[in-house]
Amino acid sequence: MDKIFKSIRTNRPTLFRTLTNDQCVQASNKSYTERCASTVNGLLSAREYSTTFQINTRYLYNGNTGRMVCVLSSRHRPLISGQQRRDMFIQTQDTPNPNSLKFIPGVSVLGEGCTKDFPSARDAYCSPLAKMLFRIEGVKAIFFGPDFITVTKLDEDIEWKLLKPEVFAIIMDFFASGLPIMDESEPAADTQISADDDEVVQMIKELLDTRIRPTVQEDGGDIVFMGFEEGIVKLKMQGSCTNCPSSVVTLRNGVQNMMQFYIPEVLGVIQVEDETDKVAEREFQKFEQKIKKTEERKEK
Repeated sequence: MDKIFKSIRTNRPTLFRTLTNDQCVQASNKSYTERCASTVNGLLSAREYSTTFQINTRYLYNGNTGRMVCVLSSRHRPLISGQQRRDMFIQTQDTPNPNSLKFIPGVSVLGEGCTKDFPSARDAYCSPLAKMLFRIEGVKAIFFGPDFITVTKLDEDIEWKLLKPEVFAIIMDFFASGLPIMDESEPAADTQISADDDEVVQMIKELLDTRIRPTVQEDGGDIVFMGFEEGIVKLKMQGSCTNCPSSVVTLRNGVQNMMQFYIPEVLGVIQVEDETDKVAEREFQKFEQKIKKTEERKEK
């Protein structure tokens, strides 16, 4: 099971929960949900992105190095269509820490002399690869080196034999996609935890950043945290989610159910607009009315 709220100090019992479809779609409208399944299913799915890969695994012994080499052939569609797939040789190497394992993909990761540490999922905002690796259940931290990736698991109860195939699959699929390992993204300002945030607000922001936002962003949109009052989470929809017919389903059957599952204090989720959006909408309506009146005069 996945540990939630890994980067928040809380006195609550550790939560080891994973959503299942049955728990979340009981009250959903099936026919309507199917039309926007891309986002909703991503939020409701009991499996994360990384567990959807179908791969063939073979282990070969390298007599020169004395190491086992994992040879993977993935049947999963590349992240970028048209990109030619190829087999990738990934080696693993133990570290002094039994909870950390080095993955050596055989290609440059950050390049000579460069490293990057990701202690938690919140720190992975600038790396698409790190974001994907953090979506594997049981991953605690990620570290990028010049030509290797170190993955640290939560504890000794999680077995490497279960984690390694998922890590192998993500690394192989990512490098085949041609996407950049690092980008210039900045952390979302609305979910930055401040000293004034109580425990519930911190958990809401953490859940948005690590579980909900990545799924919505894959569909070309985003969700912005606007506030939490009297048990109601206020969110603003952006991008493809703005005025989208499926946004209501996404909020109620996806976001709200996930929030209530992990955070009992959440009674509901509503969509709101900030004052700037309201002013812009009013001005746009006035402009449309002027155009309409002008056209009516021309017709007369």
